[in-house]
Amino acid sequence: MTELFLKIALLGDTWVLYLLMGASILSLAVMADRWWAFSRVQGDLAGLLDGLAAKLEVHDLSGAEELAAASKRIEAKVALEGLKNFPKGPASVEEVMTARWLRERIQLEKRLIILSTLGNNAPFIGLFGTVLGIIKAFNDLAASGQSGVAVVMAGISAALIATAFGILVAIPAVVANNYFVSRMKQMQANTESLSRILLAYLKSETRGA
Repeated sequence: MTELFLKIALLGDTWVLYLLMGASILSLAVMADRWWAFSRVQGDLAGLLDGLAAKLEVHDLSGAEELAAASKRIEAKVALEGLKNFPKGPASVEEVMTARWLRERIQLEKRLIILSTLGNNAPFIGLFGTVLGIIKAFNDLAASGQSGVAVVMAGISAALIATAFGILVAIPAVVANNYFVSRMKQMQANTESLSRILLAYLKSETRGA
């Protein structure tokens, strides 16, 4: 087993650097994909909330549905689902809105696991490459018969490139993942706020009837 690992180690850290390069390209591709997905659901949230509240205040359900359908925001899609189910009562409206949000959240979370995984593990992959590079450097030194601090430091400094590359891959992935997760939390909070507005109106209508 030791001999097998030594043979692998003597391949050096070059293949690890190529692996990290591929991981970096994959990470950038996921960032671009998720940025596009989130940019497609932007819109005037304040206008949507105020508009729906105004429509509901004058009992204009059809107008509220048209307003929600015209918005690109996920919160509007969730609200539209609730408005369509108004005749079924508050409990049904709350359930369908929750279900719609969960469905939209799954779409937003697509491939974020890749960013999370790379952010957590890329430094370790880089460190693994550094260890392999150091093993190869010392083996090459022993085989060549050379010695001296300068010779040793040259091999170690070259091996440390893999660790630096791993950290370089991890930092953008962590930042991007945290940003997208934060955006989803904001959307969830907005959805809950909108849900309360619709349920408050529906419950008041039910009591009035």
